Amino acid sequence: MQTATKLSNKDIVKSLFTFIFGTIGIYVIIILMILINEGGSGFGNYFVQNQQPLLTIAVSIAVLSAMLYCYFIFENKFVLSRLTKMSEIFLVMYIACALDYVMSKYVHSMSRPIAFTALMCATLFRRRDAIFINTIFSLMILTLDRFSDITYMFNEQSASYASLLSSFCAGLVAVFVFNSVKTRFQSVLLAFILLIPVEVINFVIILPVNIGAITTAETFDLLIFGALSCMMSVMLYMFILPLFEMLFAEMTVFRLRELTSDGARLIKKLKENAPGTYSHSVVVSQIVEACAKAIGEDPELARAAAYYHDVGKLKGPEMFAENQTEYNFHDDITPELSVDIIRSHTRNGAQLIKKSRLPEFFADVAVQHHGTMPIKYFYYKALKMSDGELNIENYSYTGPIPESKIAALIMIADSSEAATRTLPDRSPEKVEAFVRNLIEERLDMGQFDNCNITMRELTIVKSTIVNQLTGVYHSRVVYPKLTVSKKK
Repeated sequence: MQTATKLSNKDIVKSLFTFIFGTIGIYVIIILMILINEGGSGFGNYFVQNQQPLLTIAVSIAVLSAMLYCYFIFENKFVLSRLTKMSEIFLVMYIACALDYVMSKYVHSMSRPIAFTALMCATLFRRRDAIFINTIFSLMILTLDRFSDITYMFNEQSASYASLLSSFCAGLVAVFVFNSVKTRFQSVLLAFILLIPVEVINFVIILPVNIGAITTAETFDLLIFGALSCMMSVMLYMFILPLFEMLFAEMTVFRLRELTSDGARLIKKLKENAPGTYSHSVVVSQIVEACAKAIGEDPELARAAAYYHDVGKLKGPEMFAENQTEYNFHDDITPELSVDIIRSHTRNGAQLIKKSRLPEFFADVAVQHHGTMPIKYFYYKALKMSDGELNIENYSYTGPIPESKIAALIMIADSSEAATRTLPDRSPEKVEAFVRNLIEERLDMGQFDNCNITMRELTIVKSTIVNQLTGVYHSRVVYPKLTVSKKK
């Protein structure tokens, strides 16, 4: 996740108004709950009779919202610089409040999907952000439970605290376990893990306080509805998350894996129409994933972006070497025309990605992964055909240069993989020297100036790429020329 280092005055004003309107939205939801409970006739009387608790709720929610804003000011300004991220926070809270109210009113007060907020935030935000948002939301629900009857919570103080602890602890478990969840099916299994803190808290806090006053049936309800709470948290999360993925173009681990499956539309077309490019992209994705993991970048995002970095070659795949057989079209055209065709695949890729409504990040990588590097083969070919000097910029990619570390990784991995295929000697020493020279060349040409990648990270990337390439293109045993036949 990116973090903005500085907020402009415009960003500060925009974020303040967003949080104010977001907090007003929570007040509106509470008013709607009261309206549903009391009906039109008793709506006014409820406010008159409950002025003090309602004032406490209003002030508490305002304070909690202010705390959340201060947290992002100090910890993650990137969220405050993006309207979509702030909208996600409040939309998750609105949905969670509505779900809690519906489940407690029409099912059981202990069946509320208490881990839903944590699961959504663990997917959409950093781990630390998710923990803090879940904590703030848990305190909001505690405030409603203690000072209002609109959530249909137990009147006992112990039940309110049990709800707070269950929400907080189940949320923590969800956030910390979530990194191990890579498929939607594993998300279902997560419900059984969440069940442990919820049931333990319910039985440790509620039962001892109410011993003798609570029946066996009510005890059984704690067990059943606690389990339902965990299941509903996960099921609602799985149902609502795809809506956030589409609405806010979020690149969740599930969405990224779906986009890199063989069934994804562009991947399928690449596999059928440009098999050489597809094979190259698969190898590059494996290399980039390992590199991203080695330097602390998002490996799933890096892998997915690498899959799509060359989709522009779908427009005229036969014009690219990896898809050619014996005939090379470039032998019959001028170097200038060849350069235009080759470098157009970056722009074509970005356009195709945007047209397919894929993440904007993929389009950025597609257009940046060659930066402003020269297309040497055709530049040298043009030099041989020319009497004088040539402007190398006319034989170079148009850029821009990489603006993210992942785009830089794909730039290095793409060139390394393609060129390593041509090396007659693919020993680790030769590959290491080749990749080192390739990185140094791009450093000298300023290709990494806008992506903040460090020399230490480039050293790690070099070692990782060498290990990956020597593994992919390892030497094989020469089989003897011997013909065998089936015994009669």
